[in-house]
Amino acid sequence: MHCAKKNTILILSIAGTICLSFFFGFHIGSAENGFVQESQSSIEVRGQVVNTKEKAQTEDIDFNQFWKIWKTVRANYVDQPVDETPLYHGAIKGMVAGLNDEHSVYLPPVKAKVFSEGLSGEFGGIGAEIGIRDEQLVVIAPLPETPAEKSGLASGDKILAVDGTETRGLTVEEAVKIIKGKPGTMVVLTVSRNGLDAVEQVSIVREVITIPTVLWEQKENNIAYLRISYFNEDTLNQFNTKVKELLHESPKGIILDLRSNPGGFLQTAVLVASEWVEEGVVVREVFQSKENTKEYVATGANRLAQIPTVILVDKGTASGSEIVAGALQDYKKAVIIGTKTFGKGSVQSYEEFPDGSALKLTVAKWFTPENRGIDKEGIEPDIVLEEMFQKGEEFENGFKDLGIERALEELQSNRITQHGE
Repeated sequence: MHCAKKNTILILSIAGTICLSFFFGFHIGSAENGFVQESQSSIEVRGQVVNTKEKAQTEDIDFNQFWKIWKTVRANYVDQPVDETPLYHGAIKGMVAGLNDEHSVYLPPVKAKVFSEGLSGEFGGIGAEIGIRDEQLVVIAPLPETPAEKSGLASGDKILAVDGTETRGLTVEEAVKIIKGKPGTMVVLTVSRNGLDAVEQVSIVREVITIPTVLWEQKENNIAYLRISYFNEDTLNQFNTKVKELLHESPKGIILDLRSNPGGFLQTAVLVASEWVEEGVVVREVFQSKENTKEYVATGANRLAQIPTVILVDKGTASGSEIVAGALQDYKKAVIIGTKTFGKGSVQSYEEFPDGSALKLTVAKWFTPENRGIDKEGIEPDIVLEEMFQKGEEFENGFKDLGIERALEELQSNRITQHGE
């Protein structure tokens, strides 16, 4: 149809049973601010997606029943006249919900407009990405130096209510609408960390969120610490700059910190992984028919391929960051330390319709080079480290980073000096 606008979007941002993930105040989902597909001129993609034939109408479904109910509601509902528009959108929404896939959502015009507004530019938010897991709104990852992180929100926290409005039954889009707002205003989240017996009220002042996504610093014994907080439209340029800087120091090892990294551009994740992976598939995108597969292949300078590397992950590591971690693990280019990652690896198409409504539909899933599924599975660490931080007044900034400490120990022990060779 020529009247509908259709884009393929790469939802990298996370969640086993996540509806769609959002950065409140910065980014939504993946791809550029969400749903604009990046140019693929900079990476190699192998394989072709073949359009499948339209399936025949299911014979055991009587669509006359649908129209009979439609007419009955219009004619007999107590409050007349019946507005057909919400009936129409409700019917479509229910059809998509019948897939039992929280990634796939129909957005009526008003909700689609709210969603689209979140894709364009900055707005007041708390600086966290959320999703739906087990039918409950949860924090996927607070972003560094944001109101969410400063308030103490952590990956896995359940958001039970927003300003007194219960979140159970809300879509992610509906939750976004009530969480975001004018910068400088306050939002109160009712949060559960350890079950319903440990509920607390968290007050957060909304801000316009802007975040540098890459930083590095030199650690002891010439170990480079490289932190990537998100794979957004600026990440690759920042990453290239930081890599040039750290290579001037000829590091003996690298700590790649992907903790609480919820994803971002697929292409950026592939190019980052390509700095370690010299050749071969970085991630496979498998569609409805398993014969329909796209392979995103390593391409780049491979500047970090011979440097021993440790990757730090946690339960907030998701999507694009899981692609990087999974690829480096499969090619034995890095040792992974931390906990099992979130497990979000799927692709949604996004189609806008003339009336302003939109459809997000899961059309593919990601697999690592060794064909390990990412979605709902996550990446298992090589070395399990459940506790990443130790609090204490004696530590700088009030805590000690046990993840970095363990990574330094591994790199300095020479146990992974030849890793990946």
